Amino acid sequence: IAVAGTGYVGLSVATLLAQHNEVVAVDVVPEKVAAINDRRSPIRDEYIEKFFAEKRLNLRATLDVAEAYRDADFVVVAVPTNYDNHKDFFDTSLVEQVVKQVVEYNPDATIVIKSTVPVGYTDSVSKKFPSNCILFSPEFLRESRALYDNLYPSRIIVGCTENHKASAEKFALLLKQGALKDDVAVLLMGTTEAEAVKLFANTYLALRVSYFNELDTYAET
Repeated sequence: IAVAGTGYVGLSVATLLAQHNEVVAVDVVPEKVAAINDRRSPIRDEYIEKFFAEKRLNLRATLDVAEAYRDADFVVVAVPTNYDNHKDFFDTSLVEQVVKQVVEYNPDATIVIKSTVPVGYTDSVSKKFPSNCILFSPEFLRESRALYDNLYPSRIIVGCTENHKASAEKFALLLKQGALKDDVAVLLMGTTEAEAVKLFANTYLALRVSYFNELDTYAET
Protein backbone atom coordinates (compact mmCIF):
# COMPACT_ATOMS: atom_id res chain seq x y z
CA ILE A 1 0.00 0.00 0.00
CA ALA A 2 1.36 3.42 -0.93
CA VAL A 3 0.16 6.55 0.87
CA ALA A 4 0.64 9.92 -0.83
CA GLY A 5 0.95 12.67 1.76
CA THR A 6 2.10 12.45 5.39
CA GLY A 7 -0.10 14.99 7.14
CA TYR A 8 -2.61 13.97 9.82
CA VAL A 9 -4.72 11.94 7.39
CA GLY A 10 -1.91 10.28 5.46
CA LEU A 11 0.41 9.44 8.35
CA SER A 12 -2.37 8.13 10.60
CA VAL A 13 -3.73 5.89 7.83
CA ALA A 14 -0.22 4.71 6.94
CA THR A 15 0.50 3.85 10.58
CA LEU A 16 -2.84 2.06 10.95
CA LEU A 17 -2.31 -0.05 7.83
CA ALA A 18 1.37 -0.76 8.55
CA GLN A 19 0.37 -2.98 11.48
CA HIS A 20 -0.61 -5.73 9.02
CA ASN A 21 0.59 -4.57 5.57
CA GLU A 22 3.69 -3.31 3.80
CA VAL A 23 3.20 0.45 3.56
CA VAL A 24 5.27 3.07 1.73
CA ALA A 25 4.57 6.72 2.58
CA VAL A 26 5.37 9.33 -0.08
CA ASP A 27 6.18 12.98 0.58
CA VAL A 28 8.03 15.82 -1.14
CA VAL A 29 9.71 17.07 2.05
CA PRO A 30 13.02 15.26 2.72
CA GLU A 31 12.94 16.09 6.43
CA LYS A 32 9.54 14.41 6.88
CA VAL A 33 10.69 11.31 4.98
CA ALA A 34 13.85 11.07 7.11
CA ALA A 35 11.87 11.53 10.32
CA ILE A 36 9.42 8.72 9.48
CA ASN A 37 12.25 6.36 8.56
CA ASP A 38 13.90 7.19 11.90
CA ARG A 39 10.54 6.53 13.63
CA ARG A 40 10.12 10.14 14.65
CA SER A 41 6.66 11.53 13.97
CA PRO A 42 6.82 14.76 11.92
CA ILE A 43 3.43 15.78 13.38
CA ARG A 44 2.16 16.02 16.95
CA ASP A 45 -0.05 13.01 17.59
CA GLU A 46 0.15 11.05 20.84
CA TYR A 47 -0.83 7.70 19.33
CA ILE A 48 1.40 7.98 16.25
CA GLU A 49 4.35 8.79 18.52
CA LYS A 50 3.41 5.84 20.78
CA PHE A 51 3.11 3.42 17.85
CA PHE A 52 6.40 4.61 16.35
CA ALA A 53 8.14 3.94 19.66
CA GLU A 54 6.46 0.67 20.66
CA LYS A 55 5.02 -1.14 17.62
CA ARG A 56 6.69 -3.14 14.88
CA LEU A 57 5.37 -1.34 11.83
CA ASN A 58 6.07 -2.37 8.24
CA LEU A 59 6.37 1.27 7.23
CA ARG A 60 8.94 3.27 5.34
CA ALA A 61 8.90 6.63 3.60
CA THR A 62 10.33 7.79 0.28
CA LEU A 63 10.60 10.77 -2.05
CA ASP A 64 10.50 8.45 -5.10
CA VAL A 65 6.90 8.30 -6.36
CA ALA A 66 7.68 5.80 -9.12
CA GLU A 67 9.25 3.36 -6.68
CA ALA A 68 6.36 3.74 -4.23
CA TYR A 69 3.50 3.36 -6.72
CA ARG A 70 4.95 0.75 -9.08
CA ASP A 71 4.22 -2.33 -6.94
CA ALA A 72 1.30 -1.03 -4.87
CA ASP A 73 -2.05 -2.82 -4.76
CA PHE A 74 -3.65 0.29 -3.25
CA VAL A 75 -2.57 3.94 -3.40
CA VAL A 76 -4.17 6.16 -0.77
CA VAL A 77 -4.30 9.83 -1.77
CA ALA A 78 -4.08 12.10 1.29
CA VAL A 79 -2.59 15.30 -0.16
CA PRO A 80 -3.85 18.79 0.81
CA THR A 81 -6.92 20.26 -0.91
CA ASN A 82 -7.13 23.66 0.73
CA TYR A 83 -10.37 25.60 0.25
CA ASP A 84 -9.91 28.91 -1.56
CA ASN A 85 -12.39 31.43 -0.12
CA HIS A 86 -11.79 33.88 -2.95
CA LYS A 87 -12.31 31.40 -5.78
CA ASP A 88 -14.90 29.43 -3.78
CA PHE A 89 -13.57 25.94 -4.55
CA PHE A 90 -11.21 23.23 -3.29
CA ASP A 91 -7.79 23.15 -4.92
CA THR A 92 -7.69 19.53 -6.12
CA SER A 93 -4.62 19.92 -8.36
CA LEU A 94 -2.41 17.78 -6.08
CA VAL A 95 -4.98 14.98 -6.02
CA GLU A 96 -5.14 14.90 -9.80
CA GLN A 97 -1.34 14.97 -9.99
CA VAL A 98 -1.11 11.85 -7.82
CA VAL A 99 -3.83 10.07 -9.80
CA LYS A 100 -1.99 10.78 -13.05
CA GLN A 101 1.27 9.46 -11.59
CA VAL A 102 -0.39 6.26 -10.39
CA VAL A 103 -2.03 5.71 -13.77
CA GLU A 104 1.37 6.22 -15.42
CA TYR A 105 3.44 3.96 -13.14
CA ASN A 106 0.88 1.35 -12.09
CA PRO A 107 -2.43 1.34 -13.99
CA ASP A 108 -3.59 -1.78 -12.11
CA ALA A 109 -3.48 -0.16 -8.68
CA THR A 110 -6.69 0.75 -6.85
CA ILE A 111 -6.69 4.47 -6.04
CA VAL A 112 -8.39 5.56 -2.81
CA ILE A 113 -8.96 9.30 -2.39
CA LYS A 114 -9.01 10.38 1.26
CA SER A 115 -8.43 14.08 0.64
CA THR A 116 -11.46 16.34 1.10
CA VAL A 117 -12.87 17.02 -2.38
CA PRO A 118 -16.02 18.62 -3.85
CA VAL A 119 -19.12 16.47 -4.28
CA GLY A 120 -18.91 14.77 -7.67
CA TYR A 121 -15.13 15.01 -7.93
CA THR A 122 -14.35 11.29 -7.81
CA ASP A 123 -16.90 10.61 -10.53
CA SER A 124 -15.36 13.27 -12.78
CA VAL A 125 -11.83 11.92 -12.25
CA SER A 126 -13.04 8.37 -12.92
CA LYS A 127 -14.39 9.52 -16.29
CA LYS A 128 -10.94 10.87 -17.20
CA PHE A 129 -9.36 7.52 -16.35
CA PRO A 130 -12.19 5.03 -17.06
CA SER A 131 -10.02 1.90 -16.90
CA ASN A 132 -8.85 2.59 -13.35
CA CYS A 133 -10.52 1.76 -10.05
CA ILE A 134 -10.89 5.03 -8.11
CA LEU A 135 -12.61 4.98 -4.72
CA PHE A 136 -13.42 7.70 -2.19
CA SER A 137 -13.10 7.00 1.53
CA PRO A 138 -13.78 10.00 3.78
CA GLU A 139 -11.94 10.43 7.07
CA PHE A 140 -13.40 11.75 10.31
CA LEU A 141 -10.29 12.70 12.27
CA ARG A 142 -9.19 15.30 14.77
CA GLU A 143 -5.79 16.94 14.72
CA SER A 144 -3.48 15.42 17.35
CA ARG A 145 -5.93 12.51 17.71
CA ALA A 146 -5.88 11.26 14.12
CA LEU A 147 -4.53 7.76 14.73
CA TYR A 148 -6.80 7.30 17.76
CA ASP A 149 -9.80 8.15 15.58
CA ASN A 150 -8.59 5.58 13.02
CA LEU A 151 -8.15 2.94 15.72
CA TYR A 152 -11.63 3.66 17.14
CA PRO A 153 -13.63 4.86 14.11
CA SER A 154 -17.28 5.85 14.36
CA ARG A 155 -17.81 4.24 10.95
CA ILE A 156 -15.85 3.20 7.86
CA ILE A 157 -17.21 4.57 4.60
CA VAL A 158 -16.01 3.68 1.10
CA GLY A 159 -17.58 5.14 -2.02
CA CYS A 160 -17.43 3.11 -5.21
CA THR A 161 -19.23 2.17 -8.40
CA GLU A 162 -20.96 -1.20 -8.65
CA ASN A 163 -18.09 -2.46 -10.85
CA HIS A 164 -15.53 -1.78 -8.11
CA LYS A 165 -17.49 -3.02 -5.11
CA ALA A 166 -15.04 -5.90 -4.47
CA SER A 167 -12.08 -3.48 -4.26
CA ALA A 168 -14.06 -1.20 -1.93
CA GLU A 169 -14.89 -4.12 0.37
CA LYS A 170 -11.24 -5.18 0.42
CA PHE A 171 -10.04 -1.69 1.37
CA ALA A 172 -12.73 -1.36 4.04
CA LEU A 173 -11.57 -4.65 5.55
CA LEU A 174 -7.97 -3.38 5.64
CA LEU A 175 -9.10 -0.34 7.64
CA LYS A 176 -11.23 -2.53 9.91
CA GLN A 177 -8.34 -4.97 10.42
CA GLY A 178 -6.13 -2.18 11.74
CA ALA A 179 -8.79 -0.80 14.10
CA LEU A 180 -8.91 -1.73 17.79
CA LYS A 181 -12.64 -1.08 18.09
CA ASP A 182 -14.93 -4.09 17.66
CA ASP A 183 -18.04 -4.07 15.46
CA VAL A 184 -17.18 -1.03 13.37
CA ALA A 185 -19.98 -0.20 10.94
CA VAL A 186 -18.81 -0.51 7.32
CA LEU A 187 -20.88 1.40 4.79
CA LEU A 188 -20.42 1.06 1.03
CA MET A 189 -22.14 3.64 -1.15
CA GLY A 190 -21.67 5.63 -4.34
CA THR A 191 -18.68 7.97 -4.53
CA THR A 192 -20.89 11.07 -4.73
CA GLU A 193 -22.87 9.93 -1.67
CA ALA A 194 -19.64 9.35 0.25
CA GLU A 195 -18.38 12.84 -0.68
CA ALA A 196 -21.70 14.29 0.50
CA VAL A 197 -21.38 12.46 3.84
CA LYS A 198 -18.00 14.14 4.38
CA LEU A 199 -19.38 17.54 3.38
CA PHE A 200 -22.42 17.19 5.65
CA ALA A 201 -20.28 16.07 8.61
CA ASN A 202 -17.90 19.03 8.15
CA THR A 203 -20.83 21.43 7.80
CA TYR A 204 -22.52 20.07 10.92
CA LEU A 205 -19.33 20.54 12.98
CA ALA A 206 -18.90 24.08 11.64
CA LEU A 207 -22.54 24.80 12.47
CA ARG A 208 -22.01 23.69 16.07
CA VAL A 209 -18.98 25.99 16.42
CA SER A 210 -20.90 28.92 14.93
CA TYR A 211 -23.90 28.25 17.16
CA PHE A 212 -21.88 28.28 20.37
CA ASN A 213 -20.00 31.39 19.23
CA GLU A 214 -23.39 33.08 18.84
CA LEU A 215 -24.39 31.97 22.34
CA ASP A 216 -21.11 33.36 23.67
CA THR A 217 -21.71 36.69 21.93
CA TYR A 218 -25.25 36.83 23.37
CA ALA A 219 -24.01 36.00 26.88
CA GLU A 220 -21.29 38.68 26.67
CA THR A 221 -23.89 41.24 25.56
